Amino acid sequence: MAVRGDVASLPDLDALADRVKGELGTIDALFVNAGIATLTPFESTTEEMYDELFAINVKGAYFTVRKLAPLLATGAGVVLTTSVANVIGMVDTSVYAAGKAALRSMARSLSRELLPRGIRVNAVSPGPIDTGILDATMTEEDAERFKAQRVADNPMRRFGTPDEVARAAAFLAFDATYTAGAEFAVDGGATQL
Repeated sequence: MAVRGDVASLPDLDALADRVKGELGTIDALFVNAGIATLTPFESTTEEMYDELFAINVKGAYFTVRKLAPLLATGAGVVLTTSVANVIGMVDTSVYAAGKAALRSMARSLSRELLPRGIRVNAVSPGPIDTGILDATMTEEDAERFKAQRVADNPMRRFGTPDEVARAAAFLAFDATYTAGAEFAVDGGATQL
């Protein structure tokens, strides 16, 4: 099922919840993955950039879970997407990293609140993943330079794939039944080695 909408819009999230309830009834797993990445130097970041990123990445994630929580089945797993940027300082990521750190904290707090209903909340923390977002948001030269630096800094010397993130999210949502409030790094060892 696909529902087009803006995660920062509460009416759009209401429409999503209504459609899910009508077509599925309950949810066994919720992967909250919508987000944007704005790489901007601290001194060039505008209020509009800050507000947009937090509206989509933080408010959108929070209210996606809030609106869909009544539909989560006992034993359901919720997985939020954070980023290695919330644990390692990276140039031009101050707002992005702050938003992802908020999601990390949200996974802990929501787990505490939802565990009495048998619902676990965890986070998957991708490192450099080949999603195409860099090519869409940077000049070709800047994207190539950024990719080369990320590969050079990564212990596995490569980008991860969306499939590797999806498999980690599925593990947290379904198989990690004794795991709550955790953040699982899918980053080629970048935050551990």
